[in-house]
Amino acid sequence: MGPAELSLQPWDPVSPQLAQAHGNVFTVWVGPTPVVVLSGFRVVKEALVSNSEQFSGRPLTPLFRDLFGERGKAALSAGNGGSSAAMGTRGGSRDASATLRELGLSKLALELQLQGEAAELAEAFHQEQGRPFDLRVHIVTSTARVIGALVFGRHFLLEDPFFQELIQAIDFGLAFVSTIWRRLYDLFPWAFRRLPGPHQEMFRYQKAVRGYICREINRHKLRTPEAHKDFISCYLAQITKATDDPVSTFNEENLIQVVVDLFLGGTDTTATTLCWALIYMVQHGAIQERVQQELDAVLGTSRAVRYEDRERLPYTRAVLHEVQRLSSVVTAGAVRQCVTSTRVHGHPVPKGTIILPNLASVLYDPKYKDGNFLVNEAFLPFLPAGHRVSLGDQLARMELFLMFATLLRTFWFQLPEGIPGLRLEYIFGGTRQPRPQKICAVPHLNCPSPGPGEEGVWPMAGGGGGLETCPPQRPSLVSFGS
Repeated sequence: MGPAELSLQPWDPVSPQLAQAHGNVFTVWVGPTPVVVLSGFRVVKEALVSNSEQFSGRPLTPLFRDLFGERGKAALSAGNGGSSAAMGTRGGSRDASATLRELGLSKLALELQLQGEAAELAEAFHQEQGRPFDLRVHIVTSTARVIGALVFGRHFLLEDPFFQELIQAIDFGLAFVSTIWRRLYDLFPWAFRRLPGPHQEMFRYQKAVRGYICREINRHKLRTPEAHKDFISCYLAQITKATDDPVSTFNEENLIQVVVDLFLGGTDTTATTLCWALIYMVQHGAIQERVQQELDAVLGTSRAVRYEDRERLPYTRAVLHEVQRLSSVVTAGAVRQCVTSTRVHGHPVPKGTIILPNLASVLYDPKYKDGNFLVNEAFLPFLPAGHRVSLGDQLARMELFLMFATLLRTFWFQLPEGIPGLRLEYIFGGTRQPRPQKICAVPHLNCPSPGPGEEGVWPMAGGGGGLETCPPQRPSLVSFGS
């Protein structure tokens, strides 16, 4: 048994201490299986960009094989040689991306939908009336509704039983992958298939979500061609077109896997990044104030934020980029597997070797990151290359920008009265989530903000003129530019 299985606590193979001790290419043992961890900008780029096709395979663990079959992987593991939905061929991801493009992913209709969801999120914050509340509940609801509208063509209500179960399934699944139960299942699947435990809850959620997706697919088959288009309807149309194509990857089983992928990959990462963004704005009041000043100067108060506005909001964009770097929501890229023998950083890597790219090491690499973005090659170092490309990348970029800008022009975010500071430690799981904590969202236009020379002070929720000293600034979050 390797060190990952011997630990009863969540175990982080991309811990910076391991790379410091063993270098940028080292091996850890996960049970009887060696896993090569790649760290540092140059090494990770060499593998994921320069040799992207050689490292395009995905190992299929016993748990995910039992959950999703030979094709399946969810967003956390994968079958070899396909899309992020493990479609079984290299064309699968491209097929799904083409379906998203057919929907007009970058068109005005999607932006209007995102603007509407951002407005609803702001209204949910407003309903809290400046009282302390947990950000994550509202934010996860909004990001899941965006994917639901894209995939199913319907706007989910919070009280919808399936919608509630879907959010619970996402949260449970992402937390479960870092537990010892998942590691033990992969070591002894023949035993754990029959034993009780939290892994059985995973199978219950999988059955419920899959059943709903299948019912939605059948419902879409009965719709008229003139009905509103969504992802499922466009994908079904592609299945019909490809009926006589023997190598087509369009089929209903792959459709189910893509829908699961879109929810898992498009809900939690965006929601977690937005949570971190607002938490960092509370921690750094001067930066929050400057973002609001830029938004007020460029946009005023007469219209909704548009995605094209990002070109006139360089400081807001820089803050979002730095939040993504600093929070490093996905510390390790999805596990890869060599499909052919190759070399990385001078080391021979045989076919079939399992690879774990340490993305956090890229974002924190001191050789390429400085506080003023003067040496910025590694900040957002490269887009995923090859056929392992995120299906919802463009959607996530639009969603994050529109929601962040809408919230920052609407509210001033601050600590509740009597709370001395924020907890900036993360919970290690499928993503790096902030610990549950409550903050206040005070309407921006009615709330005085720190004036010149008052960077460490901000007003308390509820008015009354009370002031509270800001906790010491976290040095790793830079003051952007001049």
